[in-house]
Amino acid sequence: MSVASEYDVIVVLGLETQPATPHVLGSHHGATRIIREAYFEHPSYVALLQSAFAEWAALESASGTSIFRQTGCVSTSGTSGGECFPGALESARLHGLEHEVLTAAELAARCPGYRLEPGMSAVLEARGGVLCPERAVAAHAELAQRAGATLLCGQKVVAWRSLTDAPGSERAEVDVEGRAEPFVARRLVLVPGAWLPRLVPELAPLLKVERQVVCWFQTTPEFAPHFAPEAFPVFVLDDETGCYYGFPADADSFKIGRMHHRCQRTDPDAVDREVTAEDEAVLRQAVARYFPGADGPCTRSAVCLFTNTPDEHFVVDAHPCHRNVLFCSACSGHGFKFASVVGRILADLVEKDQTSHDISLFRLSKQRKGHAQVLEAFQKQ
Repeated sequence: MSVASEYDVIVVLGLETQPATPHVLGSHHGATRIIREAYFEHPSYVALLQSAFAEWAALESASGTSIFRQTGCVSTSGTSGGECFPGALESARLHGLEHEVLTAAELAARCPGYRLEPGMSAVLEARGGVLCPERAVAAHAELAQRAGATLLCGQKVVAWRSLTDAPGSERAEVDVEGRAEPFVARRLVLVPGAWLPRLVPELAPLLKVERQVVCWFQTTPEFAPHFAPEAFPVFVLDDETGCYYGFPADADSFKIGRMHHRCQRTDPDAVDREVTAEDEAVLRQAVARYFPGADGPCTRSAVCLFTNTPDEHFVVDAHPCHRNVLFCSACSGHGFKFASVVGRILADLVEKDQTSHDISLFRLSKQRKGHAQVLEAFQKQ
C-alpha cells in the first residue's frame, strides 16, 4: 500500500479474512523482517528495493511509527559455494552500492557474534537492516482508513467474478461468506497470500504453499553484547545444508530461519503450527556452527507460510481474461521488504493501467518456469 496522497480520491474497500490485522496466520508476523539492497537473488530487484526504502521512510514519517532499524547486512556463502555471496557482490558492483568484502577473520573482528569458517568471505553492506512487519501493517491500515478507505475484517472471500456492463466497461463482484449481497467495484486487487491459488485456481500449479519455522535462541551472557542491534548486522548465509537468515538479538534471544525450512507443502487452513524438536534441530546446527555465542536454549518459535513460485520471483499482473482484476503474490519467502513499493505499483495499475517501476520480471510469461501451463489454463476459459 502506498502512502501517497494522490490516491486519496479513489474509493477503496479492503477485505481481510482474519478477525483483525495484523495477525499471526499468514506471512507477516514474527517481529522482524530483513531488508537489504545488495540483492543476491537477482540484480533487477535493486532499483525496486531503493524505491521500497523510500516508501518505508515515507510511511514512518506519515504514521509517526518506527518501522526500520539500520544494522547493516552480511551476505555470505560456505566454502563449498553458494549464491548469497557472489550474488550480493554482483548486485553491489553492478549498481555501485556501498559495500565491503571481508574475510571470516575480518568479519569476526568487526562483528564478534559471527564465527564464519576459514575460507568464507562476506559482503557487508551498510544500508541493510530490520523492518517490524506488525507495525508496518498496522501503520498502512491506519493511514488508509484515515485517507478514507474502509477496512473490513472477518470477511472471508469465497468467490469473485468480472462482468461486462458495456464494451470496455467491466465491474467485479466479490462474494463473502455469510453475506447475501456481493461487494461491487470497478477494479479488484487480489492479494490473499497463501490463499491466492484458491481464488485464482489457474495459478495453483504455480504457487506452492509451504510451512516455515523460525526460532529464537538465547545468547550466552559473555556474547550477548555482540548480538545487540548496534553490533550485529542481519545476514543471509547459504552453505551445503541450506540458506539461512537471521537478526540481532531481541532482548537476549537471537532469531534465525532457514529458507524453505524442511520443504513441507501445506494447506494454509490446516498448517501444523506446533514446532518440533526436529524443527529446532534444523536451525540449531547452523547456530552452533556459525554463531556459537547464541547456542543457548530455544526461547521462542513461530510458524508462518511461504508461497513459492518455481523461479522464486513474484507474480504481479492483470488477470489475462479480466483486465480489471489484478493479482499479486510477492512471495517465495522474500517479499515483505517490498510491500511498500508493491503497494505503490498496484495503486498505479489500478489508476493508470501502468507503472513507472519495471515489473517485467514478475509478469506472467511463457519464458518463466511453469508459466506456459498456467497461461494455457487461462486461455481455456
